[in-house]
Amino acid sequence: MFVNSDNYIKYLKLWLITLFILIFLMVGVGGLTRLTDSGLSITAWELFTGILPPININEWNNYFSEYKKIPEYKNINFAMTLNEFKVIFYWEYAHRLLARIVGLTSLLPLLIFTFKFKNNKYYSNKYYLIFLLVCLQGFIGWYMVSSGLIENNDVSHFRLSIHLTLALFILCLIFWFILDVSSIEKFAIKIPNFLLFFILILIILQIILGAFLSGLDGGLIYNSWPDMNGRFSPNDVDSNDYLNSQIFYNPSIIQFFHRITAYILLFFILILNCLFFFKKLNFGNIILFDIAIFLQIFLGIITLLSGAEIKYASLHQLGSIFVLSSYLVILYKNFNQRL
Repeated sequence: MFVNSDNYIKYLKLWLITLFILIFLMVGVGGLTRLTDSGLSITAWELFTGILPPININEWNNYFSEYKKIPEYKNINFAMTLNEFKVIFYWEYAHRLLARIVGLTSLLPLLIFTFKFKNNKYYSNKYYLIFLLVCLQGFIGWYMVSSGLIENNDVSHFRLSIHLTLALFILCLIFWFILDVSSIEKFAIKIPNFLLFFILILIILQIILGAFLSGLDGGLIYNSWPDMNGRFSPNDVDSNDYLNSQIFYNPSIIQFFHRITAYILLFFILILNCLFFFKKLNFGNIILFDIAIFLQIFLGIITLLSGAEIKYASLHQLGSIFVLSSYLVILYKNFNQRL
């Protein structure tokens, strides 16, 4: 039996880092599943079944016949062959397999920690929140998939954004816990909290708008920068469209908002950098975040100019994790309280 606090912290940190890497991979595979239009290839929730992929032609035909019943096949992929179906099937299968691994990894070590370290002064039940959120994410994943099985050719972009946002929230929570169990030096001079939270809100808003764009295939239009086909704003909408109740179903407007939010975010990040300079804070504390932001901007522009080419779009999505993680380090160093 492990007996000292050093062992508990060491194994706890190892578990958190492992879980962070697994969910990072899952977000990457999930993004590719979306970009390859593979998310509706498995039409049942298969909570306890479906661990192994089809192993014979009958099983493949069963999965394919179920796929043929949904609008995506009837309206878009009606000419798809079984071999083509296998490609999109394996993307969704990989995503669900990773989800199962994440679920087990988020629970089993916790049970071991509870059994072996429950009397340790550093032990806490707060880490069970990760497991609960992972379970919730599984439910939301199916809630998202179900939106594309009956009437729609694709999943709801609103549900897609919830699914992605929750995944990134779980990653942020895990990363914050990693910072908590690490020896992180706090800022001696504090940055105004309202500015830090405002920038965080802008980052979250930008991620949500990005998810909307992905769900609406909005990266396939206005593939120019910094203009939108020669104009500042989209030319296929008028002022009334911005007041319409269907505004968040319009990919042109969403792409415009995504661009504007990026400019606003960059402006306030420049203000944050100025504060670091005038308060004489070590620029080493913000340089990684600056790199993450400029890399994300570069990937966003390349994704747009390429017409949302899969490799760039996937890297752009993963870049949001780099942005959030590097920004969380700044937030953590500015706060005195631990979770």
